[in-house]
Amino acid sequence: MNFWNRFFGKRNSQETNTMKKILIVGLGNIGQEYENTRHNIGFKVLDYLAKEESITFQTQKLGDVAEYNIKGRKLFLLKPSTYMNLSGKAIKYWMEKENIEKENILVITDDLNLSFGTIRIKAKGSDGGHNGLKSIQAVLNTVEYPRFRFGISDQFKKGQQVDYVLGEWTSEENSILIERLEVAAKVIRSFALAGLSNTMNEYNGK
Repeated sequence: MNFWNRFFGKRNSQETNTMKKILIVGLGNIGQEYENTRHNIGFKVLDYLAKEESITFQTQKLGDVAEYNIKGRKLFLLKPSTYMNLSGKAIKYWMEKENIEKENILVITDDLNLSFGTIRIKAKGSDGGHNGLKSIQAVLNTVEYPRFRFGISDQFKKGQQVDYVLGEWTSEENSILIERLEVAAKVIRSFALAGLSNTMNEYNGK
């Protein structure tokens, strides 16, 4: 009995080590006051996916992390605890810790330039004035990493951008969010299983 346990335990360990690792990062700010704000859509998407997969986040270095395996891939879901403008620090740490290449990370962020709920996946791009993306670009020293932009629209008056971004979803937005979160979870699974190009073709603009 001990022999079989050792044999299969060793094999399972080897299988885990050879799994393709993927880091999915949801950008947001920690603290209850930010939980339901537009700027925290990255956290919200990962919370939804974790609930669907019946996994829980554990507080670890520089973030809350949940892990699960899917068809030969090992996914790390990361919610940085560094606040938005230091997101790059947490991402770099987990990339190095798990030896994950930049093409195997997907950063989920809010986007004012997209209408509410619109999805756009890109292989690279500018920070667009987003503090989280600015931090990532500075720390990784590149703009070439996959990102998943979730539209929050720009329905605010001049000078009220900060209040809007850090404001909570309206009741109308909340009623639509559930369906949008379902699609967002599918985007993540597609990125892990089908790759960036196929995911872009399938979900961009939806």
